[in-house]
Amino acid sequence: MPFSQYHENLDVLHVGTQPNRAYYLPCADREEALRFSSALSAPSGASRRRLLNGDWRFCWYSSFRDLPAGLPDGLPRPDSAEWGSLPVPSVWQNHGYDRHQYTNIRYPFPYDPPYVPWDTPCGVYALSFTEGPAGGMRRYLNFEGVDPCLYLWLNGRFVGYSQVSHSTSEFDVTSFLKEGENELLAVVPKWCDGSYLEDQDKLRMSGIFRDVALLSRPEAHIRDYFVHTDLAADNASAVVRVELEKTVPSLPVTLTLLSPDGTPAGTAETTGSEAVFSIEQPVLWNAEAPRQYTLLLETPDEAIAQKVGVRRVEVRDGVLLLNGTPIKFRGVNRHDSDPVTGYVISREQALRDLTLMKAHNINAIRTSHYPNAPWFVPLCAECGFYVIAEADLEAHGVVQLYGKAGHEEKYNRIANDPRFAQAILDRVQRSVTRDKNCAAVLLWSLGNESGYGENLEKAARWVKGYDPSRLVHYEGGSHPDAGRKNDRSCLDVFSQMYASLPEIRQYFEEKPAVPYLLCEYIHAMGNSTGDAEDYQELIQRYPGFCGGFVWEWCDHAVELRRDENGRPCYGYGGDFGEFPHDGNFCVDGLVSPDRIPHTSLLEYKNVIRPARAVWADEAHTAVRVHNYLDFLSLDEVLAGEYEWSHNGRVIAAGRFDLPAAGPHGEAVMPCPPVPAGAEDGDLRLRLVYRQRQAEGLIPSGLERGFDQLVYRAASPAPVPLRGGEVRVAETADGYTVSGPSFTYFLEKRTGLFGAMLRGKTSLLRRPMGWNIWRAPLDNDQGIRADWEAAGYDRAAPRAYETAVALENGLAVLSTRLMLGSVSLQRILDIEARWTVDAAGTARLEAKCRRNREMPPLPRLGIRLFLPPEQSRADYTGYGPHESYCDKHHLDWYGRFTTTAEEMHTDYIRPQENGSRWGCTRAAVTDESGRGFCAAGDAFSFSLSLYTQEELQRKAHNYELEKSGAVVWCLDGFHSGIGSASCGPALLEPYTLHQENLDFSFTLQPLGPAE
Repeated sequence: MPFSQYHENLDVLHVGTQPNRAYYLPCADREEALRFSSALSAPSGASRRRLLNGDWRFCWYSSFRDLPAGLPDGLPRPDSAEWGSLPVPSVWQNHGYDRHQYTNIRYPFPYDPPYVPWDTPCGVYALSFTEGPAGGMRRYLNFEGVDPCLYLWLNGRFVGYSQVSHSTSEFDVTSFLKEGENELLAVVPKWCDGSYLEDQDKLRMSGIFRDVALLSRPEAHIRDYFVHTDLAADNASAVVRVELEKTVPSLPVTLTLLSPDGTPAGTAETTGSEAVFSIEQPVLWNAEAPRQYTLLLETPDEAIAQKVGVRRVEVRDGVLLLNGTPIKFRGVNRHDSDPVTGYVISREQALRDLTLMKAHNINAIRTSHYPNAPWFVPLCAECGFYVIAEADLEAHGVVQLYGKAGHEEKYNRIANDPRFAQAILDRVQRSVTRDKNCAAVLLWSLGNESGYGENLEKAARWVKGYDPSRLVHYEGGSHPDAGRKNDRSCLDVFSQMYASLPEIRQYFEEKPAVPYLLCEYIHAMGNSTGDAEDYQELIQRYPGFCGGFVWEWCDHAVELRRDENGRPCYGYGGDFGEFPHDGNFCVDGLVSPDRIPHTSLLEYKNVIRPARAVWADEAHTAVRVHNYLDFLSLDEVLAGEYEWSHNGRVIAAGRFDLPAAGPHGEAVMPCPPVPAGAEDGDLRLRLVYRQRQAEGLIPSGLERGFDQLVYRAASPAPVPLRGGEVRVAETADGYTVSGPSFTYFLEKRTGLFGAMLRGKTSLLRRPMGWNIWRAPLDNDQGIRADWEAAGYDRAAPRAYETAVALENGLAVLSTRLMLGSVSLQRILDIEARWTVDAAGTARLEAKCRRNREMPPLPRLGIRLFLPPEQSRADYTGYGPHESYCDKHHLDWYGRFTTTAEEMHTDYIRPQENGSRWGCTRAAVTDESGRGFCAAGDAFSFSLSLYTQEELQRKAHNYELEKSGAVVWCLDGFHSGIGSASCGPALLEPYTLHQENLDFSFTLQPLGPAE
């Protein structure tokens, strides 16, 4: 057996494989090639491509050393019951073999390159299939994705070996095939020496996870080709140059170039290695108008169709340009990931992703951190996405090695290790060569988080020499190395991850020569993206800031089962008994594993909307609209709708035409007519931008974003307190305050109401409490330790004195108290004053002083526990989704109705959720209208069926148990959300760091008294 020779040998990466080539589909003739020319069409039914997917025989070995000697001899007979069955493509962890593992950085095996554990598990795949006569054709067997490597036999003969999980391995099996029954055998170890270079942040899975296909090709055929598009500086003409590599150099080739509308744009015939087309007034490709030519390459016995996007990407004066125009990446990082199929992604699944992205204004994808399925990038070109195509390379685990070496020395270990030089270069070459003909790729990425050093510099030089028409990206090049001077000469952008706003400003203060890119930012873990608008402001401010890619598109998780309601129960790191693991750090996407958008995606969508409006004059008679599209005019793309809201209620609506603002331009339009009858009070104009006509994946009428402009801001009139018959009686524990229709009990120890009755009906299930804690967000993990060290999670009140007075028929109850925790000093000093009128309306005025020695607060307010039937909310504030002081651009100010159940935002790991920000009123009632109405200048509130303690205690959403009450949090202040789970700390304006924190609410009882 050749195991010890190959999968633990860095000098042997591939045996018996064909040289790298571009991805394409060979067809029998021109008509078939045109039929499959669109990436939207799966090549099922193609006459020259036989798909070998299906149920294969499978044997699992706990160690590859347990494999029979003399493989393939010694394996069970094909009809033996010792074989199991496994679908191809699939990952074996999803079918009862081995177990899932999630680790972000740490290697799942000892660091001992090139060796992997002695008992590395192994899967053996076998397939029997029948073949007809060869007919003089050569046969090529393609494995498009195998994690991590495979050994291959056909009819008992060893064919070869290959690694690099996410790249195609092609074998010429012409001499191995026979007419009639054939037996294919593949051995796949769980790890190989290449696994040191595949330490990506993802669930670790194994097996044959992409298509296996057998290609039939004539003896003389085009082996590879490279399409270059050279666009003139004025975009008025272009040259399309095609380099050809053929198995027979003199093979005649006819090339036909078809315009995007299908009309001929040129024809060429050659027996050489190059063909050239000249185009006047070419149709140019970009993500907003992804028009492509079709290139037909025909030989006497074969035809290939290739989509060609004519475009030019360059850097000029530190600005990234496409076709001479500055562009901005509004991007996401995307893995091939599904909770049921794992790494196995179909076109339908990918199109679902791309359709969702288009619907949320996303225009760019980084294929993190490996080449996606080979048809994915052509799909991006056709649907209109820019792509950073990343090589299958990450060696992040070296930073976790034990020792006194500094971070840089560890991080750069593999990047400078000559043993890995060829393997790193091979991975970059395979990525570039496969996708080189795809217009969507604007930047080649050398990989991710693998340090920087000679091996990566060598790879960058190769890319620049092979394809100078594109830019080269690698974030690791931005890290200084005290031990050597990094050569960044072949890197075209300065790329960083999770840089803070001050760091970005500093970069541009130094007047850089290359564009700035955030290849990862706004870590979207749980309730997140609170700083999206702050980053976007800088992206738009600096011409050289070419945008960013949110980490990441989808939550990674495994569907464990479905509950009794059909809801998926997801597992993440640690749920499979594995070691090491990194918990729920993989649950960090803009959409759920089954692609339900999180509110973070809705926030990002409106932050990157294609148009923005502001008042054009102080009198608010006109609106200035800015076009953030790069190539199209606003009036071509968008249609407008407006609505006027008065004190939160919509009172008028209509449509309007967007002005003819060109790309990056702006124009002024008249304000829609101000409705009559709204001469006072709060008046706001909401402008909604909708897709004018269907375009690709974007349907007509789709909302692309909105703005809400304040015509006149006005706080609601305070709820009046009316004097009358109010009685106060003191007890040892507190004061009973009563009127004709109510009885309240104020606790001396808290300064809050312990019981509230309207008539004989109790309005509280438990006493009110002061509330400074929230169920920690994933984004709170950096400050959570400080919060807990300061005792915020267990703070309790200690009252010093309570005074009672009757003033003008009102009861006034004042309490001086503090909040603190055992063994610690005071957190807050509070002076709480309740004023209660004869109808039971109660106003709280709280003057709070935060101890400056303590960290910023999570929140500050009170918590009420209401009867479970009191779960309806009618509120005026930001909605209809959850919103916070930094995360509210997905929402607008208005009047909304909802329920406690609807307000719950379901995160896989439970955490703070569902708040509504900027509210002036919130009525919480049962079906009969009995309950409370809270009013104030601006507050946040949430209703939940779960306590914050329950949200904190449970690791999974499916474990949550309802409290038996409706938990109503009324917050005078609530900290922002940010994105600090893997990024800079929450921006100071959104923290509760102030010393003085005063707030006020009025609680008005509603509904019948009996």
